[in-house]
Amino acid sequence: MADPTHGYTKLGLAVHGHVHDHLPEGSAYQRVNKKVAVAITKYVGTMTCFWIFCVLALCSLPYVLSQFSVFANVFPSVIIKLSILTLIAWIAQTFLQLVLLPSIMVGQNLQNVAADARSTKTFEDVETVLNLLDIHTQGGLKDVLDAVNALKGETIPKP
Repeated sequence: MADPTHGYTKLGLAVHGHVHDHLPEGSAYQRVNKKVAVAITKYVGTMTCFWIFCVLALCSLPYVLSQFSVFANVFPSVIIKLSILTLIAWIAQTFLQLVLLPSIMVGQNLQNVAADARSTKTFEDVETVLNLLDIHTQGGLKDVLDAVNALKGETIPKP
């Protein structure tokens, strides 16, 4: 795994800028699976893919409508052939749902790990900055304020 781009959390979790940097260094099988899952999640979660799936779903609409007497002879027979409808149904129902769903879930899990590490690091950084800005905490502004007061010959009253 590459060196973390944003350091480590207090618990030792590496914080990277990109999800793919959080992929484990396990076996080649694990690395390939997770890279594919992240890629599928990245590309299937786009509006382009949404529109492609909409067009695919609408391909079976002529067959469904042709079953009503009002639309019986409206569509060309090649569009409403059962073999084409079966292929579209297999792609839409079997392949897309059964194959993409688990892959997208794995990709989202990896994205969650990366987001959790980044948010933990952000929280820890904010906590550190707040401690540095506190005039009652050793280090940061307290030291500066103590130095200024020492020059003036004053001491800060304890809270």
